[in-house]
Amino acid sequence: MLRYGRIGVGLTTLALLTGLAAAPGSAAAPRSATPAPFANNVLTYPTPGGTAVAVNDVIRASLRTGTNATFYSSASGTTGVKCAVSTFSAKVLSNPAAPGTATESLTAQSFTNCTTNVIGTTGVQSVTVQNLPYATSVTSAGVVKISGTAAAPIQSTVVLNSLLGAITCVYRTSTNSLTGTATNANNSITFTNQTLTKFSGPSLCFGTAYFSAAYSPVQDASKGNAPVYVN
Repeated sequence: MLRYGRIGVGLTTLALLTGLAAAPGSAAAPRSATPAPFANNVLTYPTPGGTAVAVNDVIRASLRTGTNATFYSSASGTTGVKCAVSTFSAKVLSNPAAPGTATESLTAQSFTNCTTNVIGTTGVQSVTVQNLPYATSVTSAGVVKISGTAAAPIQSTVVLNSLLGAITCVYRTSTNSLTGTATNANNSITFTNQTLTKFSGPSLCFGTAYFSAAYSPVQDASKGNAPVYVN
């Protein structure tokens, strides 16, 4: 299905940011001897309102310490699959002046160290995010959206072990998108109960999977892992 002060399911996941140098004031403004100040960009490092994250920079994050990425069979339950390790990587495509919307390409998202408590299953072979890259956007309000296309929908495949052998469960989103929240307080992107629907698989694969994960800190790997903020 991305440190922000603003998501990656893993599913997806997980699932993030872009940067242009800040743009000067309106060209319609009269010229003066003093250059116009630069505007803050949507994505900055290493502080809020700091240096603009550059186009082509790589943004990365792992799960917040002590948390799991989960794919549960209900929004309030604890039955399903949980993964202790998940990371995402995204390439910044644009980073306009704030307020605005930055864009990026989610190029990688992984889930490992996964376990299952689904009745009839004995373990997790793999959780794989498919059809990458996904288009991603981040608004100044901290809304993170990951989008697939008709030809390459958001899709994750979970392979479980069972007493009868391996079973493969394929999930897609009904809206072909995942939505998360970026928060500057802890440089995080959080996805909560994002709905994935079974596309194929036997009856042991539950019909709906609710994906939740918190990625923190979100960092600019191209700038020495400096924390990334949303403005």
